[in-house]
Amino acid sequence: MKPIDAQDGLRHLLNEWDPIGVADAVNDEYDCMIAPLLSRLHRGAGRAEISEFLWSEMGDHFGLAPTRQEIDNMADRLVVWCAGRAES
Repeated sequence: MKPIDAQDGLRHLLNEWDPIGVADAVNDEYDCMIAPLLSRLHRGAGRAEISEFLWSEMGDHFGLAPTRQEIDNMADRLVVWCAGRAES
C-alpha cells in the first residue's frame, strides 16, 4: 500500500463522513487526523481504539458532541477499509 494512496483514501472517507459539514468548501479540514489514524490502523487498532481517538478529536479538537453511534459507525468503517486495503 502506497502511503499517498492510503492518505487519499482516508481523506476521502473523512470528507464523506464530514462531521462538521465543511467538506464541500474545505477539502483538508480533517487532514490533522490522517497520520494518527493511519498509524493506529496500520498497527492493527480495532474499533474501540479508533472510536476513542475519533471521540477525542471530535470533542477536544473540533468542539463537537457527536453521538457514540456516529463515532462507532465511522470507526467500524475505517477498520473495514484498512482491512480491505491490506487484503488487496
